[in-house]
Amino acid sequence: MKKISERIRYVGVNDFGKELFEGLWPLPYGVSYNSYIIKDDKIALVDTVEEGFTEEYLASIREAAEGLPVDYLIVNHMEPDHSSLIKTILAEYPGAKIVTNAKAVPMIKGYHGLTEDIIHVVKEGDSLNLGSCTLKFCMIPMVHWPETMVTWLEEEGTLFSGDAFGTFGAVNPEDGLTEAERFVQFKDEMMRYYSNIVGKYGLPVQSALKKLSGLDLKRVCSTHGPVWEKEIASVAGLYDKLSRYESEEGVCIVYGSMYGNTAKAAKALAAELESQGIPYALHDLTGKTCASEKEVSHKAEYEMSAAIRDAFRFSTIAVGSPTYNNGIFPPVETFMRCISARLLKNRRFFAFGSFTWSAASVSHLNRLATEQGFTLVSEGLTFPQAWSAEKGDMASVAEMMRRSL
Repeated sequence: MKKISERIRYVGVNDFGKELFEGLWPLPYGVSYNSYIIKDDKIALVDTVEEGFTEEYLASIREAAEGLPVDYLIVNHMEPDHSSLIKTILAEYPGAKIVTNAKAVPMIKGYHGLTEDIIHVVKEGDSLNLGSCTLKFCMIPMVHWPETMVTWLEEEGTLFSGDAFGTFGAVNPEDGLTEAERFVQFKDEMMRYYSNIVGKYGLPVQSALKKLSGLDLKRVCSTHGPVWEKEIASVAGLYDKLSRYESEEGVCIVYGSMYGNTAKAAKALAAELESQGIPYALHDLTGKTCASEKEVSHKAEYEMSAAIRDAFRFSTIAVGSPTYNNGIFPPVETFMRCISARLLKNRRFFAFGSFTWSAASVSHLNRLATEQGFTLVSEGLTFPQAWSAEKGDMASVAEMMRRSL
């Protein structure tokens, strides 16, 4: 339990045991599941945490509530990492009432078998008085589930934002960092979280940001990551930029390679970008060369996750694939489908890759990129068998990319 203000207590947990978030995205730095107590004449608990932390979680709630019962359980979002312990809370505090919106009700029934008589349904603009303060509710559908809402504590300028403004990475409030330093520490993981989890929903995020723009925000309490007070503008600005699919100048190089030939071409391109001072990131989707600074147990999955992040980050995406079954090497095809599913736009694109007897991968990559609305830097570079500089002038490719930045 951590005291945030006279009314608000943090009762969340850190998870260092989970290796894959949503069964997909590696967590080299862990993840937090954030839950909050608002203590007034009435006591409200905002969201729960994932199962597996019952005793730790209940102990924090008892300490924060100082032995008093929880009157309300606010459910902002029904994804199980935030709602798994709903029944546990109701068993501990049988008089508690669930407060949520109509779209969450069938999910609560389906996950927990609960009936509507213990659910107080709220809609846009409704409020709940706790005594000296009032909670107000705002619907932000598809950020990133249809039932998502946020809770506003006006008396403290505090937004309980659900997954909005969330980030991967466990939280250590005693790390000694300033909030500005903490933002720098979490920025890459915030971008990875956004691009991996929320990335498809740029328009709903923009709608939510506009809806919330009139609030006098003094504190943001999301369900993943730090509580933000001094760096709210930085956090909101990053989400705004990502949800607009805006980019910084540079190249995200993504490749898969069976026998190392496409890998050599990717590294040759990286070397030329380096020599010309062009920012870049290099991702081997097979995981043979992992870009993470920390050892991860799921290297290929991490590379996919980080490649999606850097496709959101940089203005140009260079994708390399050998021809495989007259098509695209499967990990590379998965990457292309991932950025398509996230509706990524406003990017330049360059394809390259090897073949042995029939060239096909580059044409397929260009087709997918064109369908995505990307601008092709060129028709791409395809080369037979082993890579060599004679088979492709990567210096010219890098120069072409530099001129397009």
